[in-house]
Amino acid sequence: MAAASAEAAGPPGRAPSGAAAPSGVTAQEQAPAAAPVSPQPGAAARPAGVGVPAGAAESGAPGRGGGHAGLPGGGAPPGWDPAAWRRYQVRRERARSGPWSVAPLDWSEAARPAAPAPPSTAVLVCAGAAGLAAALFLGDGLGPGLLLAALPAVAAAYAAARTAGRAARPWTLFWALGCSALLVVPVLRDAAWPTTVALLAAVLAGALALHGSRTWAGVLLSPVGLTDGAVNGVRWAWAALRSRSTGVDRDRWLPVLKAAGVAAGLLLLFGALFASADAAFADLLGGLVPDVTIGDGPLRLVLFLLATVVALAAARTAAAPFRWDRIRTTAGKPRSRVEWALPLVVLALLFAGFNAVQLAVLFGGYDKVLASTGLTYAEYARQGFWQLLWATLLTLAVIALALRWAPRGGPADRRLVRGVLGTLCALTLVVVASALRRMDLYVDAYGLTRLRVSVAAMELWLGLVIVLIMTAGLFGARLLPRAVAGSAVAAALAFGLLSPDALVAEKNADRFRATGKIDLAYFQSLSADAVPALDRLPEPHRSCALRSIAEELEEQGRAPWYGMSLGVYRARQILDERPAAARTGVCSRLGTFSGRSG
Repeated sequence: MAAASAEAAGPPGRAPSGAAAPSGVTAQEQAPAAAPVSPQPGAAARPAGVGVPAGAAESGAPGRGGGHAGLPGGGAPPGWDPAAWRRYQVRRERARSGPWSVAPLDWSEAARPAAPAPPSTAVLVCAGAAGLAAALFLGDGLGPGLLLAALPAVAAAYAAARTAGRAARPWTLFWALGCSALLVVPVLRDAAWPTTVALLAAVLAGALALHGSRTWAGVLLSPVGLTDGAVNGVRWAWAALRSRSTGVDRDRWLPVLKAAGVAAGLLLLFGALFASADAAFADLLGGLVPDVTIGDGPLRLVLFLLATVVALAAARTAAAPFRWDRIRTTAGKPRSRVEWALPLVVLALLFAGFNAVQLAVLFGGYDKVLASTGLTYAEYARQGFWQLLWATLLTLAVIALALRWAPRGGPADRRLVRGVLGTLCALTLVVVASALRRMDLYVDAYGLTRLRVSVAAMELWLGLVIVLIMTAGLFGARLLPRAVAGSAVAAALAFGLLSPDALVAEKNADRFRATGKIDLAYFQSLSADAVPALDRLPEPHRSCALRSIAEELEEQGRAPWYGMSLGVYRARQILDERPAAARTGVCSRLGTFSGRSG
């Protein structure tokens, strides 16, 4: 019968009349007085009555779908489709006990953690502190305020992990340090695009620190675990707050709340008195204390709730992370040596021919190539870069698929796989070098832009991934998933610390001094990070390049210290000392050299 039949078959957990107990209903449900079933070593503890994932009944293992009391073989009751019945039991237990996941059902059940102990008071206090810090410091921008809001969330996760008995391992510390370093990028840079890349990489590093994943499934699904933790964390904290609202628990935390309220009242009273008594102290206090108005109330409330949920998600995940490493994917069917190797050898020969042409161009000079093709210097460079970038990406996909269907008959097959894929990787590195060389030619002709910096950085990282794959082929692939994720985190950190906008401004300013070519309109689209480099241009080019940035900073107003990045602070200092004074007519007469295509 179809899965819909499972929903129509009477009360949950009860078989049709006269039927034996169905698979997924444990002995505890049949006999409530029975002792709980102890989990197997290495398996996550499950509450009484937990269902089993589809496909687990074939294993025959007790407590994992291999049969239940009163129902030999663990089959479904009459009229039930076995797979639909197992999924129905899993969903019923999940709705009752609280576990939740956006991942597919079988995956989330395989990775399902044990139920954690209730959160400690320290976890709840740190989560509330994270929400309060976000409400106070994030309403006026990122900057140092993001770090101030993140620190209590880190403390909540640490306290939850300690309560659960989880020890910090070297990789955990590596991911935690990487996440913290990435959160420094918004403190230093004003440009939104490197900040966005850094925050996405920080989410990946934080998820890996909390889950401790080692496999490809773990690396890819760890951020999903944070989404799961947001729902589970709110339930977890709410249950703890309800249990603490009665009896002796109230006697423990109520005095703390009273003392905190009295301290806040004293600070407000005497702070107001001292501020009214001394203007210098009032200025100092006004610069340090966030300026919160009634009109900001809805935004501050949203920030408080969002940061509290994020802190609880991190704490709940640290206490009981989903074990995504338990997911096992089946390898593809091994192919014969000829069937597997022939397409890859042909592809490698094509790569070798292309690389031979590139070497001939490198040593023979570009003049002959340009004369034979009819292309200009810049057109030749632009024409090839994007195709070579896609060739690098597609090669990585080909390598992944080739590994899935590689022959696995013995040492000879392993040597064949290493030889063919190693050669293909080495030839791909030459393609990466050719693409970067073409980008260098393109920059010489048209100048540097944000897009060109980004794609060149992407090509460099893809080359690093290929080197990691080659290393894994020689020394084993056990560390490859974490190495690739670590290289992504390191690349995002380097990209943010490099300050791409400042690099673009500096390179184009040097090019202007060497060739007299400049694109003032493009300079005006850069962020405040570019101001120190543009400040070195001669007048009136300097003022024309800085005019738009100065107007934007003026419109934004002066943000408080916790909402201002170092890039904005330095730009304001420069513009306060030497304002951009050129008029529109002067800038239009200077003209521009357009180099923004591609």
